[in-house]
Amino acid sequence: MFTGIITDVGRVRRISQGALAELTIASGFDTTAIAIGASIACSGACLTVIAVEDGAFTVQASAETLARTTIGDWREGTAVNLERALKLGDELGGHLVSCHVDGLARIVERRPEAQSVRFTLEAPQDLMRFIAPKGSVALDGVSLTVNEVAGNRFGVNIIPHTLAATNFNEARAEQLMNLEIDMIARYVARLAEAVIGGPGSPP
Repeated sequence: MFTGIITDVGRVRRISQGALAELTIASGFDTTAIAIGASIACSGACLTVIAVEDGAFTVQASAETLARTTIGDWREGTAVNLERALKLGDELGGHLVSCHVDGLARIVERRPEAQSVRFTLEAPQDLMRFIAPKGSVALDGVSLTVNEVAGNRFGVNIIPHTLAATNFNEARAEQLMNLEIDMIARYVARLAEAVIGGPGSPP
């Protein structure tokens, strides 16, 4: 479990393709404190550490993960938002994030707004019913509040701190980002469907 509060922006150092993709990510984390088998959120995808080295750690990604996230497009030097797994008793500064990616959101527009930056994104239609104004989403692992929703698009506002502390600083129009909907919205919708009928409700 994670919170969507990014604590480091790493860079892909090496990529090795095989039955599983292995990605070595350079990071400012104390890698001597990262256990083999630990889970680290890498731009919103929960990945398992299989090796550590000085200033970097290596994770594996399956074909399923590569197909459903942006990881298949990563190259050496790609900026990666990083968050260590939440410990019981830690401050929950964002919202509860599982880092199981639901789909990909495409940046439609990036524009300055006062001292922040407004991003408009387009999401798959089947996920839009879970996205509401003032609700939460995670984009590339970053916990964000939704400003507005229109059709299959929604907007978020990125303040200067978040811009500097995440890969949003490098994000541009047409770029894809890993999208995770709010898990509370997911379960509320599932319960509502079971009670009043609708997609996925029992016969």
